[in-house]
Amino acid sequence: MKNMLEIKNLTTFYKTRMNEEVCSVDNVSFTLEEGKSIGIAGESGCGKSTLAMSVMGYYFPPLYYRSGTIIIDGNEITNLDPDKIRTSVLGTEIAYIPQAAMNALNPTRKIIKFIEDIFQAHGIAKTKQEVREFVEERFNILNLPPKVLDQYAVELSGGMKQRAVIAISTILSPKVLIADEPSSALDVSSQKIVIKLLKDLMAKGIVKSMLFITHELPLLYNVTDDIMVMYAGEIVERGSAKEMVFDPIMPYSKGLMNSIIVPEEGTRGHVLQAIPGAPPNLKKKPVGCRFHERCKYADETCAKESVGERSAVLAGKDFPGRTYRCRHNMDELYAMYEADLPNLLDGK
Repeated sequence: MKNMLEIKNLTTFYKTRMNEEVCSVDNVSFTLEEGKSIGIAGESGCGKSTLAMSVMGYYFPPLYYRSGTIIIDGNEITNLDPDKIRTSVLGTEIAYIPQAAMNALNPTRKIIKFIEDIFQAHGIAKTKQEVREFVEERFNILNLPPKVLDQYAVELSGGMKQRAVIAISTILSPKVLIADEPSSALDVSSQKIVIKLLKDLMAKGIVKSMLFITHELPLLYNVTDDIMVMYAGEIVERGSAKEMVFDPIMPYSKGLMNSIIVPEEGTRGHVLQAIPGAPPNLKKKPVGCRFHERCKYADETCAKESVGERSAVLAGKDFPGRTYRCRHNMDELYAMYEADLPNLLDGK
């Protein structure tokens, strides 16, 4: 399978007004194959959106690049000139649907004007009539009414604005689409329509691969093939969507699932339990496991020894493609979870 996106040891940081550095994405690596989608989950502030911005290779203060490699469809874009990235990469190689996308549209311009600007900015020689014919055909494919093109953002409902933004972002058929919580501000019905639209983009080959960012693991189960969980700038666990929802390994991933109401069959009986505490201050990165202060299974060693990713092995059986970041092996973790089950059932 062809790789659409390869990220190798990517590290980026924010710089405050006091010239302090906050490491927001720390040594992250992953590969996204053509036709596949990866979900990125985690609490607010864990680095999900910053990772999305970093992957595009388009940096502006207060976000800065430190190290790592970004490769899209075999072409490295790391350290490319910002103008080159804007005209030759963004929109065609990789596209981004931001958080609060419904507020991204200028209320004084019609939808068609946004799309005409995109073609002009990328030097695509089409007349206004040719642009309209192309866009109407694309909107029909995506079951979007062409009349939207001649409307202003204020004339559209929240769900329709979100769908229009998605259509605008993908109008040049990008190889990689990054969707940053595209359904978080919508009602359930509108969420379902937006999710279907994203799936249609993949199914029809308009988008070759997708990164889907949210704080809800159950939502990713219905959208993506694989899931990565982020915490304090690091990837702390990765696996298939089914594995990550029904059988998380790392204590943070497990806590994330236990803190969410999950409608999927086989998980409805789980006990809701909040994760205590707050993420660490990344102005000064913790020496040991970054989750140790909030982890009920941590010991003194967890606070002192740095923790790398390890392959998932349980009772001598390997689980290819699954990794997690914890000092304890799977046998130890599962034994601790089993011993703790009576306390969870009692609400302790």
